[in-house]
Amino acid sequence: MALNKQIWIRDIVEGFWPDNSFIARSVDHSEYVNNKTVHVPQAGSAPSVTKNRSEFPATVGTRTDGELTYDLDIYDVPPLRVQNLADVELSYDKRQSMLKQSKETLMNYVHMEILKTWVPSSPSTVVTTGSAAAAHVHSTATGNRKAMTRADVEKVKMIFDSNDVPATGRVILLDAVMYNQLVNSLTDAEVVSFLHGADATKGVMGTFLGFEFLMRSSVLQAAAGGSLKTGSAAATDCAAGLAWQKDCVSRALGEVQAYEDNNNPSYYGDIFSFAVRAGGKYIRSDKKGVVFIYQGTPA
Repeated sequence: MALNKQIWIRDIVEGFWPDNSFIARSVDHSEYVNNKTVHVPQAGSAPSVTKNRSEFPATVGTRTDGELTYDLDIYDVPPLRVQNLADVELSYDKRQSMLKQSKETLMNYVHMEILKTWVPSSPSTVVTTGSAAAAHVHSTATGNRKAMTRADVEKVKMIFDSNDVPATGRVILLDAVMYNQLVNSLTDAEVVSFLHGADATKGVMGTFLGFEFLMRSSVLQAAAGGSLKTGSAAATDCAAGLAWQKDCVSRALGEVQAYEDNNNPSYYGDIFSFAVRAGGKYIRSDKKGVVFIYQGTPA
């Protein structure tokens, strides 16, 4: 009886990873990544103006400057073992796949942690106002949430304009569902204009009202009251996005440090792990230039 030949493809199918290009749209403090704390000076109050001064000499004033600080953290993934004797039987490079997966997992987590630090305590907020849509932020969330619409973008723009935030470098990051809700709320002409500004090589999925729109499979989460979600999942959680101006947030990313112990006799293989120092924050003490966008809940 003939035996069927079995064929293994040499390349293993890797998982997909979210787009983290949003991190580049921030002030780069990476040169300070080897320090414990980053200090960002904050200019004091501007002087008053007097029209047709009649009192001389004028009172001499001073300006009291302040600072905003943030600490840097160390992130790592647990060590993994590459079993040399078993790997010779495989048709694909398991070692290379494991190294890539560990590094990608680490950096994806770090990028999300930095994004969370860009949300100020008690931030400026915009609550979505669209029609009811099923909650999607995670599997535990139930009920409906209000969809993202062009009117919500107009509210973000109004906040930025009212605070004299520079018109250039404005960004809005949305998850895939909120992004598509927004696009569906645009007119046909607006969609054409929106997509005309897209540049996939830079992660830009469209432009509207002076904002570059970026998209990720998931972004942020908000509690029912609109605060940034940091605890365990709840049924009332809402999806959230973030709008910012590139000079109002920062990142500090170090080089990924690889640790390797080859031919370890106790584990009959190689042991490796990765670690990186990183941090970031909104960098204006007045919290201008950052708006937290979260889904409203229908009554």
